[in-house]
Amino acid sequence: MTPEAKVKAAVKRMLAIRRVYYFCPATGGYGRSGIPDFVCCYKELFIALECKAGKGKTTALQDRELAMIVNAGGRAFVVNEDNLHVVEHFFDSI
Repeated sequence: MTPEAKVKAAVKRMLAIRRVYYFCPATGGYGRSGIPDFVCCYKELFIALECKAGKGKTTALQDRELAMIVNAGGRAFVVNEDNLHVVEHFFDSI
C-alpha cells in the first residue's frame, strides 16, 4: 500500500465511524481533472477532502477545484497523516 493509499484508508475509517456520506470520484479521463479524492455531505455541509502523503503538494488543478468549492460555500481540506486529527476535530465539532 502506498503512503497516500494509507492516508485514504485512514480517511475512509474516520468517515465511516462518523457515518458521513461520501464518494470517491473516478476521473480517469471521463471527468474533470483536479476533483478531490473524497466528496462528502455531513449535517447539511458539503465537504471535500484531498489526500496527500508526507509533504505531497496539491496540483494547480486541485487548488482550483478546492478554491471553487470554498467559494461556493463548501469546506475543503488537504489531508495527510500529520493533520488527520484536525479533520476529525472538524467533523466532531459540527
